[in-house]
Amino acid sequence: MRVVILAGGTGGAKLAEGLQAVLPQGDLTVVVNTGDDTERHGLLVMPDHDAILYMLSGRFDFERGWGVAGESWTVMEALAEYGEEAWFRLGDHDFATHIARHARLAGGTRLTTAVRGLQAATGIPSVILPMTDTPVRTEIRIDEGWLDFQDYFVRRRQVPDVREVRFAGIDVARPTGDVLEVLVSADAIVIGPSNPIVSVGPILAVPGMREALAAARLRGAPVAAVSPIIGGKALKGPAGRMLTSLGMESSALGVARRYADLIDVMVIDRVDEALVPVIEALGPRTVATDTIMADDAGRARVARSVLESMGRPV
Repeated sequence: MRVVILAGGTGGAKLAEGLQAVLPQGDLTVVVNTGDDTERHGLLVMPDHDAILYMLSGRFDFERGWGVAGESWTVMEALAEYGEEAWFRLGDHDFATHIARHARLAGGTRLTTAVRGLQAATGIPSVILPMTDTPVRTEIRIDEGWLDFQDYFVRRRQVPDVREVRFAGIDVARPTGDVLEVLVSADAIVIGPSNPIVSVGPILAVPGMREALAAARLRGAPVAAVSPIIGGKALKGPAGRMLTSLGMESSALGVARRYADLIDVMVIDRVDEALVPVIEALGPRTVATDTIMADDAGRARVARSVLESMGRPV
């Protein structure tokens, strides 16, 4: 059973890890957000891709919530001594990821091929595909003006109210042939429990992506979305506050409204079960279940529940 998940951030990475655990080897493809990408110290940094890479290879640091477990910081400390900005911290193993990717890109390799090489080296059985090979950068407008996403997310610690979001470069971006191929052949597609505005939003904004999802549904591949909002709040990150400051509802219903025209099934947490009839009035069949993914068993359990909700049990 070929399953594709659209994902970014920790929530999407956790569900991807659960799906990898329950699916036959090689049956999972992750289409990952690249709007969070940035350049630091002359290197391309891909926070969402790398979080999923580390998660699927068993190296993710759950205690810190990002990066590689057991990390050291020698390079970052030395850069700070030279007067380089140190607010965006990268560990030594993380630097190795960026250096290896940079070497491939500098040699003329396209982004998808470069990251697939890193994935192969880690031995993960799943495939992680960038949403596009073209640079796209998420920008956030606060009261003071426009910020690069990482400036808002890391340096400003997601404190300012978000007034507007835009994706620089999205107009010329296109899904890669690799992405279109997996969507054409998928048996089921999942929109992960990621921030709907800045993690899933850039993926869906790539011209041609929504049409590819619609075509998949027409040939019988169900699409399910999992809400990252539980009881009106995001478990991690600024999704809830961002929805509110942009004039939307911070709830599973608010998330469902963003996806209703794209999905067949909406998966929400049991605490929001009262919203089932309201969400189903929008169109998608709605399933309330335990969506907390606190450990390996929880991630596998949620993955099975999502697949079962689409009639694709494992």
